[in-house]
Amino acid sequence: MSRYFPLMLAPMAELSHRPLRELIHGFSSYSITAATGQVQAPKTTVLYFTEMISAAGLLAGGSFEKWYLDNGPCPGQLVYQLMGDDTEKLVKAAILLDRQECCGIDINMGCSAPAITRTGAGVRWMEDAEKAARLIGALRKVTKKQLSAKIRLGPRHINAHDSRSVITATSEGPQVTEFLVIFCRGLEEAGLDLITLHPRLAAEKFKRKARWEYVEALRKELHIPVAGNGDIDSIEALACKAAEGPVMAGRLLVRQPWAFAAVMGSNGMQADAMPAKVEETGLRFLELLAQYQPPEFHLSRARRFFKYYCDNVQWAEYLRNKINREESLAGIESVWRAYFTDPNSS
Repeated sequence: MSRYFPLMLAPMAELSHRPLRELIHGFSSYSITAATGQVQAPKTTVLYFTEMISAAGLLAGGSFEKWYLDNGPCPGQLVYQLMGDDTEKLVKAAILLDRQECCGIDINMGCSAPAITRTGAGVRWMEDAEKAARLIGALRKVTKKQLSAKIRLGPRHINAHDSRSVITATSEGPQVTEFLVIFCRGLEEAGLDLITLHPRLAAEKFKRKARWEYVEALRKELHIPVAGNGDIDSIEALACKAAEGPVMAGRLLVRQPWAFAAVMGSNGMQADAMPAKVEETGLRFLELLAQYQPPEFHLSRARRFFKYYCDNVQWAEYLRNKINREESLAGIESVWRAYFTDPNSS
């Protein structure tokens, strides 16, 4: 039996909310052994990272902040992700989050979306290792909860030909650069408990495959755990990475909310071996969305979810287009049911 390290749901805008966590937890709170079909206790830990929470927005007390702070269904496995460019505001926001029942607080130092980097947040923190370390040191003073950060191989403003960000390989294998090692060791020494590395340079976005070999290389340089994230597109790939170290997955868990349970239950069994019915799981998501999100969020979150979840059916693009034309959850539910009951719908 392989050893599995922590499995983590990635922070995804409009996706890593309570309805998706409830859906995943409904599967991963137990596991199934493929050979016997017996229900067993999970063999590893699942951590659920929230959507990005703006430190400034949280401190301003916006009307929707309570939905981002919802820590269900399992507060002890929840990690709030904070985003911002100002140390003082991030510390004040962390103090508020520290009062919530949760597992930890994560600092976004890896988002490369222009709307985020223009403000100096996200991957822009990687431009100044000393400033980033001071932030972690200040946060460490206000929380005893797990403190983590999500990063990339290098910041957006560093060119791929810049010596500070070029990733290197030797006859002995890949090596992370001095730039990345110094940056991460600074965070570690300041009190960080966990780093998640998305192994792409910020400017690359999804233009090339994630360089997972650098996750393993960074693990050798640090004393704290290093989780990997990026391009995990199947249960089998998730199981493989989870046998090597902590791993974070995102869109896979939207397409297959049972993926964590599959890995925990039987070393990466096939998805169709899970007690999951595609139609019923989609309907369950709509129920959870209506229960745990405000009406203003319903359409955007439903469309975002089915953008990926429709990959489980034939004629996925056709079904996505029909769903996107609907203007209510009831309409989306009707389209979803019709696909499985009306022979002319597919």
